[in-house]
Amino acid sequence: MSQLGAFVRDVPDVARGSAKRRAPPIRLAPVPPDTYLSGILAAHRARAAADRRDLDDLVARALACPGTRPFARSLATPAGGELAVIAEVKRRSPSKGPLDPGLDPAALALDYEAGGAACVSVLTDEEFFSGSAADLAAARSACDLPVLRKDFTVSAADVCDARLMGADAVLLIVAALSDEDLFGFLSLARELTLAALVEVHDEAELERALDADAELVGVNQRDLTTFSVDQGRALRLVGAIPPEVVAVAESGIRDRSDAATLADAGYQAVLVGESLICAPDRRAALAALTGHRVGDRAGVHEAGARER
Repeated sequence: MSQLGAFVRDVPDVARGSAKRRAPPIRLAPVPPDTYLSGILAAHRARAAADRRDLDDLVARALACPGTRPFARSLATPAGGELAVIAEVKRRSPSKGPLDPGLDPAALALDYEAGGAACVSVLTDEEFFSGSAADLAAARSACDLPVLRKDFTVSAADVCDARLMGADAVLLIVAALSDEDLFGFLSLARELTLAALVEVHDEAELERALDADAELVGVNQRDLTTFSVDQGRALRLVGAIPPEVVAVAESGIRDRSDAATLADAGYQAVLVGESLICAPDRRAALAALTGHRVGDRAGVHEAGARER
């Protein structure tokens, strides 16, 4: 850890498992004003600041939950194996509006499982994505796949809530977190046996994720300040992701060709939402994303390291 070593001793009590946990102050990374991300994070920050629940109690309850399903292991496809798909339950998008407001998360999860998905992602943000904890619970109960809570994690309580609502993995967006919180939330997730998908958008965020010892990194091709999609972002960053880190490409994956290109570059998984939700035949659309051979990222990483 090149940047975190200096403050490991100062990691919040919640990550060290102290006798009395204290909820750390929320230190979100600065976000440009008047963007999608700034509005979403402001709302989540306000809710977190008003949360008066006891963190010790939340952790104890989370630790008492039934065991988690193997989210990261389900995606850790070796070179030569087949691309894994994380299929998303998503009712609406802040940029595109309603996608399928009346979807049945249980039925959709069953379709995803039948179509060959490795994992399911469920939006639980209510205000901006019309999701809920009930959507996650329904999807997970209907299938045997590991489930990611897709939301904006800004506090230790959010990590606990993911476990309490039945998730097997939690999303940590590097752009929304300080280094200290990123490290602390990763540590708490591991304590609670949650996988953590650490989401990045550029080289600097990827470096921060790797410094925090992220084992599962998602490269989001959607710009969270404008919500526009850059189809080449994942390909530009793949060379900087070490072979031992599970690599996931997110957003902008439209069809078989996109999936094949990302798999060939060395991504072990793709996270796909809108193109599946809007497809007339969701099982067929999902099947088209599977079966692609995963390329060897080791050589790509070595070449990228030499260039840097």
